[in-house]
Amino acid sequence: MNKTVLRIITLFISCSAGSVVLAAGNSNGISVQQEGFNIIAASIFVFFIAVTLVITWWAARNTHNTKDFYSAGGRITGFQNGLAIAGDFMSAATFLGVTGLVFVYGFDVALYVLAGIVGFCLLLILLAEPFRNLGTFTLSDAVSYRLSRKPIRAFSGFTSLIIVIMYLVIQMVGAGALIQLLFGLPYEAAVVTIGTLMVIYVSAGGMMATTWVQIIKAVLLLLGITILAVATFYHFNFSFSQMYQQVAETHHLGIDIFTPGAQLTDPLAMISLSVALIFGAIGMPHVLMRLFTVPDVRESYRSVLYSTCFIGYVFCLIFFIIGFGSIVVLNQHPELFDASGRLIGGSNMVAVHLSKVIAGDIFYGFISAIVFATILAVVAGLTIAGASAVSHDIYASVIRSGRASEREEIRVSRIATLVIGAIAIGLGIAFERQNIAYLMTMVFAVSASANFPLLLLSVYWRGITTRGAVIGGFCGLISSVGFVILGPTIWVEILGNESAIFPYAFPALFSMSIGFAVIIIVSLLDNSERAKKDRETFDALYLDIYLGKAVKELAE
Repeated sequence: MNKTVLRIITLFISCSAGSVVLAAGNSNGISVQQEGFNIIAASIFVFFIAVTLVITWWAARNTHNTKDFYSAGGRITGFQNGLAIAGDFMSAATFLGVTGLVFVYGFDVALYVLAGIVGFCLLLILLAEPFRNLGTFTLSDAVSYRLSRKPIRAFSGFTSLIIVIMYLVIQMVGAGALIQLLFGLPYEAAVVTIGTLMVIYVSAGGMMATTWVQIIKAVLLLLGITILAVATFYHFNFSFSQMYQQVAETHHLGIDIFTPGAQLTDPLAMISLSVALIFGAIGMPHVLMRLFTVPDVRESYRSVLYSTCFIGYVFCLIFFIIGFGSIVVLNQHPELFDASGRLIGGSNMVAVHLSKVIAGDIFYGFISAIVFATILAVVAGLTIAGASAVSHDIYASVIRSGRASEREEIRVSRIATLVIGAIAIGLGIAFERQNIAYLMTMVFAVSASANFPLLLLSVYWRGITTRGAVIGGFCGLISSVGFVILGPTIWVEILGNESAIFPYAFPALFSMSIGFAVIIIVSLLDNSERAKKDRETFDALYLDIYLGKAVKELAE
C-alpha cells in the first residue's frame, strides 16, 4: 500500500505543478470574471499540496486499524484538535461570506458571529463529556448507546450522509467560482483536483492525515486573518472611532449600518436563523467525530475550549476590523467595481480584494492560496465523516450486524470515500451555474432538526425510546427539507412561483420544534418491551457518562 501511495503522491505533485486549479461556478448562476494567473498563489498552494501529501504518506504508514483510521488512534492533543475543529468550522464560506455580509449589511452580521461561539460553548457544556465517554468513532455510537442500535445507526448514518453530500456540493461549487476568479483556470479542473486530493487524504491517511491538513490550514488561516486585520487597522491609525466614523460616512446606510435590521427585519426569522446556526453547528457529524481523536475526556474539553477561542478570535477580527474596514478601503478604489457599482466577483471577494489593496500582490497570493487550502481541508473532513457513516454505521453495524472485521470495515470505508468523491465531483460540476444558497440553509436545518434533538434527549432524558427517536428524527429531517423546498428560497427564487407556501427562508425553529415534539410524544406513548429496556438503561448510561467506561469496569 505504501508504494502505491508514494506513486500517487509523486504523480499528483507533478500534475499539480502544471495545473493548480480554481473551482466551481458562481453560486448565483452568474459567470465569473477571471483574473490573470497568480503565480504567488499557485506556488503557495502547490507547496501546501506537497506538504500535506507527504503528511498523508506518513499517516498511511501509521494507520493499521479502525481506531487509527476513524479517530487517529486517539493520539491528537487537545490543542491540536482544537485547531482542527476550528479549521472544520472556519470554512471559506465563513471567512469570505461573513466578511462580505459585513461589507453589505453591517451590524446584523453579529448574529453569525455570536451564533458560532454560542454553539461551541453549548457543545462544551452539554455534550463534550457524554459524547466522548459514550462513543467510539461516530455520532451514532453515542446516540445508540442505550437504544436499539440498528435503527438508530441506520438513521444517523443516513442523516450524516445527507449533510455531508450537501455540504460537499456547496464547497465544490464555491471552490470553482473562487479558483476561476483568483487563478483564471477552468472550473471543471478545479473540482476534479479538489475531489482527487480529498480522496487521497482520506482513503490513504484516514483521520490522522485529515486532522493535520486541518491543523496546517487553520494555522495559515489564523496567520492570514491576523495580518489582514492588523494591516487594515493600520490604515485607520489603529483607531476604532476613526474607522467607524469613516464607515458611516462611506456606506449607503450611513449610521444605520451600526443598527440591526438591514438584513433581518423579521424577529421570528432572526430567531429561526439563530437556532439553525447554533444547534446546527452542534449536530455536524464531521465536527463531532473530532471529539474521538483525543485520548480522554479532559482533552476533549480542551479541544472544544481551544476551538471556541480560535473561532471567537477570528470572528472578532473579521467582524470588528476586516469587515467594517473594507467598506472604507475598497470604496476608495473604484476600479474594483463594475459599471453597475457592484464589486467585481461579488461580496464574497471582499476579503481577497482587501488583501491586494492593503498589502499588495504577495499577500493577495497568500490569502488566495489560504482560501483554496481552506476549501480542500474542509472537504477532507466532510469526506471522512461520510465514509465512516457508510462503513462503520451502515455497513459494519447494520448490514453486517457487528460481524465485520476491522480490515473489511476499512476497505469499505475507502470504497465509500471513492464513491463520495465521485458524487461530489459530479454534483459540483452539475451545479456549476445553479444557485446553491438553499443547500446551506438545508444543511444547518437538517443538523439542528434531525441530529441535535436526538443527541440531547438520548443523553439527558430517561424517557426517550428507540421508536420515538427514529420517528421524531425522521420528522425533523423531512420537515426541515420540506420547509426549505416550500420556502421563499426554492419555491419562489428557483421554481419561480409567485409566493412561498412556507413563509420563512430559515425553518430550523419550526422543524427542530417538530423533531423534539415528535420524539417526546411518541416516546411517552411507547409501551413496548424495547421501550421499557431503553428507559431502564438510563442509570447505567449516566454512570458511564460521569465515571467513564474504564472507571465503571474497575468498580465492578
